[in-house]
Amino acid sequence: MGLNNLLVARIVCIVVGYFFGMIQTAVFYGRLKGVDIRKVGSGNAGTTNTLRVLGPKAGGIVLLGDILKCMAAIFVTYLLFGKSNPDYKVLFMTYTAAGAVLGHDFPFTLKFKGGKGIACTAGYTIYLGIAFNWLFILMGVVSFFVPFNLFHIVSICSLFYYTALLIMTIVYGQMGLFGMLPQGALIEVYILVAILTALAFYQHRGNIKKLLAGQERKTYIFKKNKID
Repeated sequence: MGLNNLLVARIVCIVVGYFFGMIQTAVFYGRLKGVDIRKVGSGNAGTTNTLRVLGPKAGGIVLLGDILKCMAAIFVTYLLFGKSNPDYKVLFMTYTAAGAVLGHDFPFTLKFKGGKGIACTAGYTIYLGIAFNWLFILMGVVSFFVPFNLFHIVSICSLFYYTALLIMTIVYGQMGLFGMLPQGALIEVYILVAILTALAFYQHRGNIKKLLAGQERKTYIFKKNKID
């Protein structure tokens, strides 16, 4: 694949991901229930706030929707570029996932006020597990739910998960397990995942301040959660 075509493919992947990412499952589901999810609880249009405000069923639906929209975007760009360029598959996947997270976090249709991109990134992790190695899925489950069972604080789990994803991506890539991807493109994948990790920490900056102050709220799946 030529350099110009690769550049176009990268841009298209980001754009496709962004538009899929703008499908705000929490906002749409909240409207069905007569609730503007951005005006209740933490105001975040994501799984955790939906769970706290509308209950576990709603939280599960929003989680699934946010996972699937990222996977759907990756599947579209796979058909467009990855299928005919298998060596670059993980690069296109990562650009698409980055676009989906940006669309989820900063949707221009909602004045750039969205979620934090964790469930969206889970879709990327699951796709990595399907396309390359199931250990990516296991990593995601362990890195999120072990700290969740210990602390019941979603922000801690999210940051553990993103950090584990970055480490595993680099280790897996350095072992040469992403196929015949050129080294330069492999470094791009690392940089993109590192940027998404930094964005996750930035999006959780308020949570981090609360954690340091001992004021971060706990979240439970099947117990009633306190609402701001």
